[in-house]
Amino acid sequence: MFMKKIGLLFGKERSFPLACIDRINSKQVPGIVAEPVHIDKVIQGEGGEYAVIIDRISQDVPFYRAFLKNAALTGTAVINNPFWWSADEKFFNNALATKINVPVPKTVILPSKERPDDTSDDSFSNLAYPLDWEGMFRYIGFPAYMKPFAGGGWKNVYKLRDADEFFEKHAETGQLVMLLQEEIIFEEYYRCYCIGRKHVRIMSYEPRNPHHLRYVADFSPSREKLAMMTEIVLRINNYLGYDFNTVELALRDGVPYAIDFCNPAPDADIASVGQENFDWVVEAAASYAIERALEHKEGMDNLTWGEYISRSANKTTLF
Repeated sequence: MFMKKIGLLFGKERSFPLACIDRINSKQVPGIVAEPVHIDKVIQGEGGEYAVIIDRISQDVPFYRAFLKNAALTGTAVINNPFWWSADEKFFNNALATKINVPVPKTVILPSKERPDDTSDDSFSNLAYPLDWEGMFRYIGFPAYMKPFAGGGWKNVYKLRDADEFFEKHAETGQLVMLLQEEIIFEEYYRCYCIGRKHVRIMSYEPRNPHHLRYVADFSPSREKLAMMTEIVLRINNYLGYDFNTVELALRDGVPYAIDFCNPAPDADIASVGQENFDWVVEAAASYAIERALEHKEGMDNLTWGEYISRSANKTTLF
């Protein structure tokens, strides 16, 4: 029997990818087998051996991102779509949310404090100097948060109490392009897995705790709040096109604000998410990868695309 392979592409992470491989194989679906991705060469336009690849590392390894784009071109269903992942970032996420009726914090994007390499003052002749700092501060208000417009992992995140502190901390950010964002004073906070744009797990989360204790929270949402948050998570991921993502929701006055929802390789380590959440994400990811492998069509484009791109390509109303 011809076997369809599901590959897990990962770095130093071990608990989730190895458990996912074991779970897929334990289901003993005829014609389906899972393994760690093995790469010994990448030749342009030549297909690999995988029907499906779950990508957990290419955000940190450009070589892997190029490998995945070539694999997708030759028919591999890559989770998540490497072309969209390369194009997306957190500021666009927030801008899109304003068009699909998802509440988000007030946010502006800032040019980097230092010029990018190989640029000069002449490269910025279209940029006002000084920027309208007062207008931005009035719009956002203080306290506020400043964080990179792309990437994750709680790196280079600052809480700012006033304009003086903003200028002091912005001076430390070098060539990073940053967001300045309204602080949402929340009563409850949730981190939500979304897999296959249909499976959602809403997890109590406390971002003010140390990293290893952030899932040690006891918020108890009502059935109505669960339904509201589930609908928002699905709406976001259907528009963005992510098949494996997390959405963070902060509830202020009962309204869920989407705080961070560009996490296409979200934390799934058993040590941080806990046993129950780990078991759920392993099972959901394994089942979805098998589904995509069974649907796989040899030599065809097996990627998925979000509603935003699909509507743009079809020249229909975007929102």
